[in-house]
Amino acid sequence: MKSCLLCDKELKRSEHFRELILMKSKEEWICKECEEQFEAISDVHCPKCFKDKEEKECKDCKYWRQKGNEVQHEALYRYNEAMKDYFKRYKFEGDRLLGIIFANDIKKAMKKYKNYTILTTPISHEKREERGFNQVSTMLDYADIKYSNLFKKEDSLAQSKKTRKERLQTPQHFQLRDDISIEKNYLIFDDIYTTGKTIELMKRLLLEKGVKEIKTFSIAR
Repeated sequence: MKSCLLCDKELKRSEHFRELILMKSKEEWICKECEEQFEAISDVHCPKCFKDKEEKECKDCKYWRQKGNEVQHEALYRYNEAMKDYFKRYKFEGDRLLGIIFANDIKKAMKKYKNYTILTTPISHEKREERGFNQVSTMLDYADIKYSNLFKKEDSLAQSKKTRKERLQTPQHFQLRDDISIEKNYLIFDDIYTTGKTIELMKRLLLEKGVKEIKTFSIAR
């Protein structure tokens, strides 16, 4: 019998014929109790970045608009305590298999972006050596979603270790690896959206190259 990847509780196989055939429910990897700890973003959210419980444009999006960046972001879940614990184990404790947990959510969400080239947010060489994997591309690999690694990054301190003010003020260094097609539509895929700085800086590089259509996406907001 399989065990929950988060709490090690024994998983009960679904008795529903549809799930047995398709095998597409998250219960394959985590138990119902753990699944319910993750909070899907509600219908009431910032129309620009999906920040939960914000009926109008949030302060982060106003900040970026004043900088000349128009936010077009979508996210799936709130960055609550359960999600923080998940990413702590996945990213910083190196439990790579946890990247499979949201594979079906990602696969479903990416259907609307069939006409987009998906770009992953990069991690520095140092972070990759430390973790052993890129947490963003690993999630897409488990979801069997094709993507491109057009960006590379050098950063001395992980974003998770900074305050909100430090995230906004700290320079981040991104570079495009190759020439890009300005005719394509691009979707930048990240794990967590906090202030939006990482994604907006990547967008800026694409816009400077002449790309017209850029949207962004994250698991958590």
